[in-house]
This record gives sequence, C-alpha cells and structure tokens, in this order.
Amino acid sequence: MRVSDFDFDLPEDRIALRPARPRDASRLLHVGGTGALGDHSMMDLPDLLQPGDLLVLNDTRVIPAALNGERPARAMGGGGPARIEVNLHKRETANAWRAFARPGKRLKIGDVIDFGGLGATVDAKSDGGEVLLRFDQSGADLDGAIASVGALPLPPYIAHKRAQDAQDAEDYQTTFAREEGSVAAPTAGLHFTDRLFAALDARGAQRTHVTLHVGAGTFLPVKTDDTDDHLMHAEWYEISQDAADAINRAKSDGRRVIPVGTTALRTLESAGRDGAIKAEARDTSIFITPGYEFQVTDALLTNFHLPKSTLFMLVSALNTLPNMQAAYAHAIARNFRFYSYGDACLIERAS
Repeated sequence: MRVSDFDFDLPEDRIALRPARPRDASRLLHVGGTGALGDHSMMDLPDLLQPGDLLVLNDTRVIPAALNGERPARAMGGGGPARIEVNLHKRETANAWRAFARPGKRLKIGDVIDFGGLGATVDAKSDGGEVLLRFDQSGADLDGAIASVGALPLPPYIAHKRAQDAQDAEDYQTTFAREEGSVAAPTAGLHFTDRLFAALDARGAQRTHVTLHVGAGTFLPVKTDDTDDHLMHAEWYEISQDAADAINRAKSDGRRVIPVGTTALRTLESAGRDGAIKAEARDTSIFITPGYEFQVTDALLTNFHLPKSTLFMLVSALNTLPNMQAAYAHAIARNFRFYSYGDACLIERAS
C-alpha cells in the first residue's frame, strides 16, 4: 500500500505534553467492529469489556537510554572534539548496544565516545545514523553506569517542546513495569492505576503480562513510498509459560484476548501459531499492515498514533483504514489528546 494512504492532518495543539492526572482520567474512544464510535473515559473501560476478557500488558521498564557524550579530537588532522547525542535502542550483548547517534556523520568506526566517565567504541555504522557501541563496562555494571549518566528518552514531539523534568521519571513509566530494557514506554499501559485494576477485577476481566523491550525503531518515520519497502527494526520479547497458558485457555474458551498497546499486540502476533501462543523468547520485526490475518488479537487498547506511522498502519489493519480514518477525524474534532501522554482508544477487530 502507499504510505500516503495513512496520512492525516493533526493540529499541533492535540499533541499532549503532559499526561492526564490521575492517569485513569484519560479519555477513551471506543471503536466498534463496524466502526461505530463512542466517547468514554478510561474508568469506563470495565463496562466496555466482557467478563472473562483477558488483557495482556507489557511489563517492560524504560531505562535512561538518552546519552550525551563527547568524541575527543582526532590526531592526524581528524578535527576537533565533537558533542554526540545517542539514543540506545537495542541491546546486542552484555556490553554492546545498537543506538542512533547525532550527528552520525561525525563518527567513524573505532572512535571512542566519553559519556561522563562511561566510555564506548564505535564498532559499526549503518544508514540513518545507527551505530553499534561497545562499552567499557558490561552486564549489571553497564546498567548502573547508564542509569547514572543517562536521561529518560522522551519522544521528540515532547522533548522538542519542553524540557524534561523529574515528574517525567514517574509519568513515563507504567505502574506495573518490572523488566528493564525499553527505550520507550508502552504508552497504552500508562493509563492504568490501582483503582482501575480493581474495577476491572470486579468486572471479571482477567490479565496477564508479556515483555517486549520497546526500541526506538518502532517509532521511526516510514521513509519509503510503499509499505512493502519499509523494514522494521528488531525488538526482543519474552512470553512465559504461565502467560502462554492463560492466553491459550482464553482462546480455547472463546474469550477475547485484548493486548494493551501495540507492543503487546506485536508480541502476541509474533508468537501466534494457528490461534495459539507459544512460550518463547526471541527477536521480532513483525510489520502489520492492512490485509494481515490476526492470529490471537480480538481487540486492542492503544493511544493515538502519528500520521504515516507503522502504528497507525497496525490499527488500520485491525479495524480497516476507512474506519480508523473516521475515528481519528472524530478524535481530532472532539479534542482528544494524541501520542504518548495522550488519550486512549479501544479498537475492536473488524467484524
């Protein structure tokens, strides 16, 4: 499909720079299987679910993956020192990360970058400013060093409009985050509170957790003209045997499986085989566009996504492009808030 098919106009003032307070005060747009729309709040979610529905949440935890460093002056006419901004996006080994570097053109293979006492060597470079960094610390020591010198990787559409502050350290993390490794939040999960979980329990909705460490590649703009030519960056996920059993029981019972967020959905569909889930841990680069046949997902709770993004393509695959175009136009007209700190959308699979 043409990438331009997934474009839409979004006023700047619809981009949320802060989350709703409390978290569960977010608005919620319900998109039915036929495209019917209903305006709600997050605390209405239990009433929109059926007893026995299984919510699948991504329990990944965001790490401070934004690093600022300096590449020292090179000998032999290599130029003066250069300030380098790095966003880690995928761990490769105990001491190596793939990252996006700015300005990437100022780096060569073999360069050393000093991140305030944490050193890294550029082992490889590829298009788009991506580098492979090999750090001078490893394992838990490297994790601690990154936590010490790094900053929370707020999305650019927030970071370019206001400075990051201490409140973001709480706001940009789900209340159930436990497995460190993401460089972006699974933002649909940001709406959940103890109060909302209690209401879901009272409704008879069930839940389980999977882990997908969100990489910055998920949010990179699509630069091709055709969706077939776009390549997704790989992300690592894990589904425990307990989670796989819970999901498979729900499917066999005829109960709905509803991932919370596109990352949870991509995890389920990556591990889905003929309507069942396999417990496994591996990378996925699944790219879901209209025409995809869903294996596990019956509905999706997610936020509102960027024009021409892989995530808007995904929701259009779940409930048709015309229905999602109409839903987004409705959301814009009704002043719903978009993106990471924005409002939520419960999307039923097209019927």
